Amino acid sequence: MIESITQGASGLPYGLNEIWSALQGAPARLGLCMQSGRGALPSALATTDLACSSIAAAGLALSEYAAAGGAAAARVVVDRRLASLWFASSLRPQGWSMAPAWDPLAGDYESADGWIRLHTNAPHHRAAVLAVLGLGDRAGREDVARAVARQDAEELEAALVAHGACAARMRSSEAWLAHAQGRAVAAEPLLHYAVGEEGAAAPCEIARARPLRAIRVLDLTRIIAGPVATRFLAGYGADVLRIDPLLWDEPGTEQEMTLGKRCARLDLKSRAGRETFERLLSRADVLVHGYRSDALEALGLGAERRRRLRPGLIDVSLDAYGWSGPWRERRGFDSLVQMSSGIAETGMRAFGRERPTPLPVQALDHACGYVLAAAVLRGLDLRRRAGTGSMWRTSLARMAQLLLTLPAGAPGAPALAPETPDDVCPGGEATAWGPARRLVAPLTVSASPLYWERPASALGTDPARW
Repeated sequence: MIESITQGASGLPYGLNEIWSALQGAPARLGLCMQSGRGALPSALATTDLACSSIAAAGLALSEYAAAGGAAAARVVVDRRLASLWFASSLRPQGWSMAPAWDPLAGDYESADGWIRLHTNAPHHRAAVLAVLGLGDRAGREDVARAVARQDAEELEAALVAHGACAARMRSSEAWLAHAQGRAVAAEPLLHYAVGEEGAAAPCEIARARPLRAIRVLDLTRIIAGPVATRFLAGYGADVLRIDPLLWDEPGTEQEMTLGKRCARLDLKSRAGRETFERLLSRADVLVHGYRSDALEALGLGAERRRRLRPGLIDVSLDAYGWSGPWRERRGFDSLVQMSSGIAETGMRAFGRERPTPLPVQALDHACGYVLAAAVLRGLDLRRRAGTGSMWRTSLARMAQLLLTLPAGAPGAPALAPETPDDVCPGGEATAWGPARRLVAPLTVSASPLYWERPASALGTDPARW
């Protein structure tokens, strides 16, 4: 049953108007969207609404692109409960277990004057943290906690970042908006958008059942946000080729994020690796990347070079802390941005706790992923109509700013119903790690079912070619 939840007269989830407007979408299209189900994640902020609105925006963009053949645009329905579940995990292993999501040292630590979060999942980030704290490789959480407890949080954050580590001091939302980076992010649009070069789009017939069948997507993203975007595109038929560094590994997310994709490795710091990448890019329709704003420039693959290699390219990207301000090149992750932007402090106050209380899921990552997928689809539609490429980019910090401005919802809203066997697809998935099952898709776009033709596979298992 489709229900109009209490989010305003339209019954749409909070945030959808803002996201669709940022995507340059026509307001009339919002009339095609509805949400089903009830309940919300346990959160001080409108986390379930952010999940629904970002997924719905991707669905609306898909509906618009799929209607290019002249048929009426399809209705879009997003399920509140399934959307919430997908923002946590979509995979249900059968007889095996996924690797832990976090390194043993990662987490929140109390300093001499507040809280700080350390992100140590990558070995070089962990090594940098231990070096700054003056600890050896064998140090445990208790050793780290004692070392952090003697430090000023802001000074430690600055020292860690300067040493190449990833960390974030907990700030309130008010403190963040008073900070130079918080002010810069608040002044940015949710999506930066620019029309790119003209380029001959490969002529293709858009099939309603698999609208992205002829589209090539080069995926230069890691961890969660970017991979969510390309997973969504693969679910509608896109040929997604993911490129990772030679030694990169994501044991806690590969099973979730490689669904539907081919996964190859290249050393972009080598001449041969860059040449291969440039050949791939010259034949791609879409590039999705999550490198820091200075990283691709340093590799000789800046925006101008990418435009020359592939006129008409839809170039979509994200970073952690925004595209302006003093932190625009800072490394960051969802959990760190939640600490910096005031989300973790808001949760702590709302629930009356004595330690940082982040969102129940990494919602900034997932929401950015679906918004990036929507931007790709809007870019493809623009290229089809006008023959031009486009550039789109957003950030985790700007998504945090949106979430903090949304109404938190009515007190005492019903919790999500427990997961049942009916929430899982009946067919199995033969992943590279063992048999598994996926949750039912949270989105319905009539005539264009969301499904994946390739199971999740390990990184680096495919050649770097189309």
